[in-house]
Amino acid sequence: MPAATNLSSLNRIGIDESGKGDYFGPLVIAAVFVTPALEQDLALMQVRDSKKISDGRILEMAPDIRLLCPHSLVAIGPQRYNELYAKIKNLNRLLAWGHARALENLLQQVDCDLAIADQFGDERLILNALQEKGKQIRLVQRTKAESDLAVAAASILARADFLQRLDRLSQELSTTLPKGASAAVELAGRMVVKKYGRDRLGSVAKLHFKTTKQVLGEA
Repeated sequence: MPAATNLSSLNRIGIDESGKGDYFGPLVIAAVFVTPALEQDLALMQVRDSKKISDGRILEMAPDIRLLCPHSLVAIGPQRYNELYAKIKNLNRLLAWGHARALENLLQQVDCDLAIADQFGDERLILNALQEKGKQIRLVQRTKAESDLAVAAASILARADFLQRLDRLSQELSTTLPKGASAAVELAGRMVVKKYGRDRLGSVAKLHFKTTKQVLGEA
């Protein structure tokens, strides 16, 4: 199917992830099923790419989207993420694995033969992961996929879940774990190591980031 095709008149599943570029916290992948009727409701709610919405508003919108649309969430916590990354050694393959799991879970709830996702790599990675489970689906990957309301809704659900899980990790450690991968993130990482030791870092952070070397003074 050409990328230019208008998909808004079709039943489809949108997929997006959050936490990929954040040193702390999980990687969360959301899949959301949208029909043309649900699309109208999402438009009225002013659903759009989560990167264009404040964190506070994302947390307000997410419960309504969850209520409205069949969906599935796959949250890969830092410890599990590090185990998977050590085994897979490739972020796109890890993402494809997570996308396939979110899709597979949602396909147990709804009957749909079309999914749309952001362009992040070889779509065969997702399709192969799904086919291993006996699932068949047409997958459209495109740049700026969040312009599609199904993907935008998925981006909001994924970000809301990421923010909530990051907040819980911060509370557990009594240390604010910032988003992203900035100098403030590096400082927070050093504080975690000082308070709890090096081993605890793997339970809150994605260790393959170069930030780890900076945190541990190995850069």
